[in-house]
Amino acid sequence: MNTNKSIKKHEVLKILGREHHHGLLLCWKIRAGIKNNIELNRIKTYANWFYFTHLIPHFEVEEKYLFPILGNNNELIKKANSEHRRLKRLFETESDLLKALSLIEEELERHIRFEERILFIEIQKKATQKQLLFLEQIHSEEKFVDNLTDTFWE
Repeated sequence: MNTNKSIKKHEVLKILGREHHHGLLLCWKIRAGIKNNIELNRIKTYANWFYFTHLIPHFEVEEKYLFPILGNNNELIKKANSEHRRLKRLFETESDLLKALSLIEEELERHIRFEERILFIEIQKKATQKQLLFLEQIHSEEKFVDNLTDTFWE
């Protein structure tokens, strides 16, 4: 019998989690596009829009305000930063789009699961209420507005 009580996520981590949900939807859209033999440039155009509009700002908040709670020498933070760099390189790749898009959807999903299931739990265990409240003040939830110019995934 598991006697460990799960920690209730702080509101700011819930906000970041909802942003992760949109990242998982990106992965699903990429998979759907590839499965349906959609022209790769169409998928890449959407992925680029998502990257610049949502992912870069999300990474910046995590790297600048959330990750320092555990410190840059923490192995989990090193892993997260490394994955962010890898994902940035994949999004910025313009050659071999099938390979790049396939890797984006695989690695982004794995990265999100890591942050949600491991990293955020460790951050919340160590974070002070003051740190979490500060993060909540500088990063509020915005309504997600999708780019429906080309809904290739439908």
